[in-house]
Amino acid sequence: MTTTTIDPAEFRKVLGSYPTGVCVITALDEDRPAGMVVGSFTSVSLDPPLVGFFPDKRSTSWPLIEKAGHFCVNVMASDQGEVCRAVTAKGAEKFVGVEYTVSEHNLPIIADSIAAIECRLYSVTEAGDHWFVLGEILRMETVREDEPMLFHRGRYGSFAERM
Repeated sequence: MTTTTIDPAEFRKVLGSYPTGVCVITALDEDRPAGMVVGSFTSVSLDPPLVGFFPDKRSTSWPLIEKAGHFCVNVMASDQGEVCRAVTAKGAEKFVGVEYTVSEHNLPIIADSIAAIECRLYSVTEAGDHWFVLGEILRMETVREDEPMLFHRGRYGSFAERM
């Protein structure tokens, strides 16, 4: 088997040309919210209903979410950049100013997100320097109809229809 060497900077540049949606994965760490911003969220299966995402193994938030055993995928709208900045903050600054409610599954649902998808942890598989996390959907809802936040070439933005 031959191993190909890929330059990390080139990897990020090339794959950064593919836009992704932006989600915030949340759970409760005892009574405090834990969360992380991801651009790797995807639907996986209808039967059973599964979704997935890929947290970095170096993440300090992922172990808290994993320990909770369930999580919520909050699909971000294009006007929620401040929410993403607050969730990516470190220490006591994390989640400052982020409005959320706690669902019947004891999960933080971020106010004004486009959609909320509540899941139980289904599996975690090693995938290089990341984990491949699958969640089985417990409940889902569209919260509002609006433009999604997108991540492209290192920047946040929104969708613009071209016809």
